[in-house]
Amino acid sequence: MINLPNPVRGEIAATLDGDPYCLCLTLGALAELEGVFAADDLMALAVRFENGRMKSSEAIAVIGAGLRACGNEISNEDVAGMRVEGGAAGFVSIVARLLTATFSSAVEPSDAAPEARSPGK
Repeated sequence: MINLPNPVRGEIAATLDGDPYCLCLTLGALAELEGVFAADDLMALAVRFENGRMKSSEAIAVIGAGLRACGNEISNEDVAGMRVEGGAAGFVSIVARLLTATFSSAVEPSDAAPEARSPGK
């Protein structure tokens, strides 16, 4: 059974080699990517992604980390050999959707939790 992605948790769906997958960048996956991108911290990683330029090997690392964070036992070497609809543009789309799901706010201000109140107020 395939896990359906939950956008509130930053998950996306992608089809790789004709099979549907769930991808997500958990905190552990982001820590893995900090090492790959030699980023000092999470903010540096986010700034690195904002520049919009990425090597194909870096895209492989992002997709691989996203797959593993959703419980898929797939190595970066496996990802490198996979095919997607649209070729290179398809991979770019997966990376862009995954980064957007990870770094954009899924909670609107009206949906935010109410402010904490002190007892007796």
